[in-house]
Amino acid sequence: MSAVPGSRERDSAGGSNFDSSRPNGKGVLGHEGSWAHDKPENVLTRQNKSKSEITDMVRSSTITVSHKAHILSMQKFGLRDTLVKSQVAQKEEDYTYLQNFRFFVGTYNVNGQSPKECLRPWLSHGIQAPDVYCVGFQELDLSKEAFFFHDTPKEEEWFKAVSDGLHPDAKYAKVKLIRLVGIMLLLYVKQEHAAHISEVDAETVGTGIMGRMGNKGGVAIRFRFHNTSICIVNSHLAAHTEEYERRNQDYKDICSRMQFYQVDASLPPLTISKHDVILWLGDLNYRIEELDVEKVKKLIEEKAFQTLYAYDQLKNQVAAKAVFEGFTEGELTFQPTYKYDTGSDDWDTSEKCRAPAWCDRVLWKGKNITQLSYQSHMALKTSDHKPVSSMFDIGVRVINEELYRKTLEKIVRSLDKMENANIPSVSLSKLEFCFQNVKYMQLQVESFTIHNGQVPCQFEFISKPDEVSYCKQWLNANPSRGFLLPDSDIEIELELYVNKTTAKKLNSGEDKLEDILVLHLDRGKDYFLSVSGNYLPSCFGSPLHTLCYMREPILDLPLETIRELTLMPVQTEDDGSRLENPMDIPKELWMMVDYLYRNAIQQEDLFQQPGLRSEFEHIRDCLDTGMIDTLSASNHSVAEALLLFLESLPEPVICHSAFHSCLECSGNYTASKQVISTLPTFHRNVFNYLMAFLQELLRNSAKNHLDENILASIFGSLLLRNPAGHQKLEMAEKKKAQEFIHQFLCNSL
Repeated sequence: MSAVPGSRERDSAGGSNFDSSRPNGKGVLGHEGSWAHDKPENVLTRQNKSKSEITDMVRSSTITVSHKAHILSMQKFGLRDTLVKSQVAQKEEDYTYLQNFRFFVGTYNVNGQSPKECLRPWLSHGIQAPDVYCVGFQELDLSKEAFFFHDTPKEEEWFKAVSDGLHPDAKYAKVKLIRLVGIMLLLYVKQEHAAHISEVDAETVGTGIMGRMGNKGGVAIRFRFHNTSICIVNSHLAAHTEEYERRNQDYKDICSRMQFYQVDASLPPLTISKHDVILWLGDLNYRIEELDVEKVKKLIEEKAFQTLYAYDQLKNQVAAKAVFEGFTEGELTFQPTYKYDTGSDDWDTSEKCRAPAWCDRVLWKGKNITQLSYQSHMALKTSDHKPVSSMFDIGVRVINEELYRKTLEKIVRSLDKMENANIPSVSLSKLEFCFQNVKYMQLQVESFTIHNGQVPCQFEFISKPDEVSYCKQWLNANPSRGFLLPDSDIEIELELYVNKTTAKKLNSGEDKLEDILVLHLDRGKDYFLSVSGNYLPSCFGSPLHTLCYMREPILDLPLETIRELTLMPVQTEDDGSRLENPMDIPKELWMMVDYLYRNAIQQEDLFQQPGLRSEFEHIRDCLDTGMIDTLSASNHSVAEALLLFLESLPEPVICHSAFHSCLECSGNYTASKQVISTLPTFHRNVFNYLMAFLQELLRNSAKNHLDENILASIFGSLLLRNPAGHQKLEMAEKKKAQEFIHQFLCNSL
């Protein structure tokens, strides 16, 4: 039976982003109005849904809140509500019982193809109708339009194919669809379970070039099923056999950056790990190493899968505790799922002749999970991958209403006795924090512990008078608010991170690594924390014209000189009155472009495949110290560093003042050249230098497979930035920016 028709929730993004239109940046799928304005005294009242309400909800794919979820979904908690919530959660076993539900988890890299065959052999043949379907795709659309503009007709095509392929013995409601370029995840539940799904949210994390592009990364859906929190993650990690470290980094980035904001803003965001059950699926892209192609094929022919598995990168990286710590994977009893000739069961016969590998995997983490099957589906031949499925019985905690009521009453009576207790008081393990030698885009963390006394308390870092935020932009406290039960502890991490937004003012001396944090206790006193440190200036985040006047490496210059040069206004023409002998372009830019010209002119996937973070830090240090001879990094890392350099410029290569003129004359090359001619000298020099380099790359397109559209899209949004300060260009602006740059790639300069 196909999924129950109704409105389709759709999330599509080019990177990790939060929808600010929803309360607190997030929302719960469902009739928010039915509970968002409840009076506090009504918050613990059970809501009974009528049959007609549930039917309407299923049809519209919206989800009601379960009893406990309803308690936790208030916009603003008082201390009492917070304590009730905490203690109810701690007593969960007193009022719940375990009930098994069957989950289908499937993953399929479709290689940019449209559905050409029925998906039932993968989704529903030979199995009992699952209670929950979690279906993930990778490479849904490989077109450049999908990569850069994120729209694709393939989403609707595959959504329909999945809905048509669900088990015929049950009716299903679609709970959520989330997509990041070609990575898509669908969640369905049996219609009768929909009323017990709550707190639904979905997020995306792009791990492609510059940590944002969505050709690689992950999407996730989290929800509460009865009283068990569940997170489903679908990821597509970095490709190529030798790039296992990059895959490890992608996994860690997804784990650290995937955050689900809660309806109650006083609660910290949920991460993947903060769930009872985690199901992780996708094209993880780990390969078989140390064996040649023929040896791999011979072992497959002999069905010696366990012998082959010893050489599996994922197995070995998990054993080394580099990734998926605490996760479990079932035994691989099926042959590798990649790479086949499309439309057949034959191994890759292309020029590259890829070695077979188990790229497509399903892992899990949590209690009361039993894997019933783990298999590939050779019958489907649309792609160069085979789909994989796994069936699970998962023990979900279901609430016993009577026991829940009794537990709640007991907790409330106990709290009544504490109501008139003394004023809260805490002790802090540390009050002063010094961050030494902070570098651009390199996180430093200091931590301290709050120990609570005998009175429950709620704490929060609060803004000082006349300040908008509780801390400066380069600082963050995690968590910034929370509550403590009597005689309990919590560790707070202070995270210091300088990026393109904050670097210029630190270079110029307009800002310093100095701040005072105010930790406030509800009904209690305030505590003051001192934060200080020193920032090592960097070419990243420095203005173009400033760098042109720095003939020495930035770290060899006196701080006062750096400050003067950083505050110097952009000069339309060099009038000779500033400093002698400026360079035509920044030496740091020349070093990166020269490195790429010498080493990467024929590099495949240049500017599309990300580098390693450790290598970026090495490149930054080489540029800032002038020790370019020691530079040793992959071509992809240097290419990404170049893009990050351009992104970090306070004033973009094409100055903000010329932004609208460029968009207006895109399509008119003569007018476009005229706009470029009006740029300040150094900006004009850099633009022409970059265009000449990109044209040289295009002359080698037979080897590097770059084309004008790819380069125009990547560089358009970096060289042309909206002066209104929006981080991202609107879609129409993005297309015009691409068109503007495209002209200079296709015509003589």
